[in-house]
Amino acid sequence: MANVIEITGKTVEEAIQAAVAQLGVEASNLDVEVLELPKKKLFGLFGETPAKIRATVKNSESPAAVEPAPIEEPPAPETPDVPDKEFEPILEPSPVAEAVTEAESFDRERAIDAAGQFLQDVFAAMGLEVTLKVTDSADDCRIELLGKNLGILIGRRGQALDALQYLLNLAVNRHAEDKVHFTLDAENYRQRREQTLIKLAKSVAERAIKTRKEVRLEAMNRHERKIIHTVLQDNDRVETHSTGEEPYRCVVVTPVKRGRK
Repeated sequence: MANVIEITGKTVEEAIQAAVAQLGVEASNLDVEVLELPKKKLFGLFGETPAKIRATVKNSESPAAVEPAPIEEPPAPETPDVPDKEFEPILEPSPVAEAVTEAESFDRERAIDAAGQFLQDVFAAMGLEVTLKVTDSADDCRIELLGKNLGILIGRRGQALDALQYLLNLAVNRHAEDKVHFTLDAENYRQRREQTLIKLAKSVAERAIKTRKEVRLEAMNRHERKIIHTVLQDNDRVETHSTGEEPYRCVVVTPVKRGRK
């Protein structure tokens, strides 16, 4: 039986499981190199491309058995409404980020430097000139993207920006003991979006009260749903809850029946 195979799957995890089945070994006994990541969601500009990996049985005498450290997919997000991390990887990891994650000594300054280099590698591949403005705090490292025509980095309702932010955190923090959470913003999108959601929450609450019917909002990520819940939590005339499965989970605003509150 071959000790090294290249195989594809809809996701990296599916490709790994296919390799496990074909090689007849446990996943823990495989070294996995990601050759191609799925690109279906890359800013909405590319067609569907499956993930492709090279799987090597550990302790194999084959020269090809010595491969880079495996890239693990993140665990599935929990159900509670906390900031989102549900986006799939959409770009090839930066060699700089790879080198940092394999290092034994990983401090905050090196993580931030690696994040900056990772982003510049991505922007160079896209042909974009982007300046980074870094604001570091104890809980979060905010990176503001400055440049012209950055709409492609934001995407529809911030989906591209969220995807890039997710991939950045994954690449830099994958093997770090002290993880640094990075937040990306461009053209002040985060603040503008938050203000829009605050107005939306208040408007929807009034509509639910006036019509005495529940109002179901469009699908949102966890961070945006949390904003809706927070804005309306002190409104004693409505209740909110989330329903549906990711990535189609949404907020439902329900008027409170008289006598309940």
